[in-house]
Amino acid sequence: QVQLVESGGGLVQPGGSLRLSCAASGRSFSTYPMAWFRQGSGTEREFVVGIRGSDNNSFYSNSVRGRFTVSRDKAKNMMYLQMNNLKPEDTAVYYCAAGIGRPIASSMRLASTYEYWGQGTQVTVSS
Repeated sequence: QVQLVESGGGLVQPGGSLRLSCAASGRSFSTYPMAWFRQGSGTEREFVVGIRGSDNNSFYSNSVRGRFTVSRDKAKNMMYLQMNNLKPEDTAVYYCAAGIGRPIASSMRLASTYEYWGQGTQVTVSS
């Protein structure tokens, strides 16, 4: 049974940093795409960043580019999200997602690309 478990969320002041982790189990995703999505209160789930397993290329949303960095440890079946210079608008539940396909770049942003989802971890940016 595949499981994705996020951790590392919490309360941080504007301008602060957090590092999220996603632990995958049940199968290896080393050659497959993984991504982070987020959903704020009253908003739709939105793409944050994806990283393709086949070539390690990463794809960022404009709202986080330059502030967030995605990485993965294929040997540990883990993915991370380093979030710097956090803003109140980054407040959301952050979800880890993993797929088993070979998506093209434009498909990395689509929720339908990913078959597996974690339960989410809350990130709150507030003073």
